[in-house]
Amino acid sequence: MANATWAAPEPPREHGAGEWLPALDVPEPGRQRRLTVLLRHLLLIPQYVVVWALSVVAFFVVVAAWFGALVLGRLPAPTARYLAGYLAYETRVASSSMLLVDSYPPFALFLPVDHLVQVEVRPGTLNRLAVFFRLLLMIPAAIVQALAVGGWTVLSFFVWLVVLVLGRMPRPLFEATAAVLRFSMRFGAYSLLLSSAYPKRLFGDGDRPTGPVVSATRPLVLSGAAKALLVLFLVVGLVAGGTTGGESGGSSDHDSNASSAAPAVAPALR
Repeated sequence: MANATWAAPEPPREHGAGEWLPALDVPEPGRQRRLTVLLRHLLLIPQYVVVWALSVVAFFVVVAAWFGALVLGRLPAPTARYLAGYLAYETRVASSSMLLVDSYPPFALFLPVDHLVQVEVRPGTLNRLAVFFRLLLMIPAAIVQALAVGGWTVLSFFVWLVVLVLGRMPRPLFEATAAVLRFSMRFGAYSLLLSSAYPKRLFGDGDRPTGPVVSATRPLVLSGAAKALLVLFLVVGLVAGGTTGGESGGSSDHDSNASSAAPAVAPALR
């Protein structure tokens, strides 16, 4: 395995009134096998199929969970468990797809806390009004997420080429890619009602801590180069979205329907 394991976080402690932001744990970037990098998306095809199947189930589960949250003010325990497992599974596949780790994601919905890639969510009390208007509240975060993921996807060939040539992901590129994945995960947690905390901190967590570090992404501290790459992702996502919109506007309804039905370039990302 090319990536070293990281120290598993301590079990969740009681926290105050502040909202818990879902956390992503990914190990420090290490050497990657060029053969697995070359064939990464081909190797992940079975995982993409599993993620799609899990997402179909998740759609019906989150609809039921929405009604349950309106009544109870929280997610029913069985739905919270499934949706948390689905979010973690999707994120593990995305971390491999985005070349953050070299290890192949296991076919398991629930994993021990010392696995390479972890997602920590703490489902709790939900504001019923925020649950009722969740689709509307999601719109600003959805725009940011779409721009960041869209820009990364447009440039993903160059990311793949850099990792293939170097046999590793350079630190600034790792940080920027991890920031995109973490924001996407947090958006997923919010949309799945697993968190009441609005997705935030795309540009990292501020200053580097002096205490012990759990993983390369907790906290996620971005260098100036990584922040510049994130801005590039957002700009490219905006340009690509505008170009796509312009082309769709000038095409026939048949062409628009065909393009909207096309499979996503990065199926592991929401």
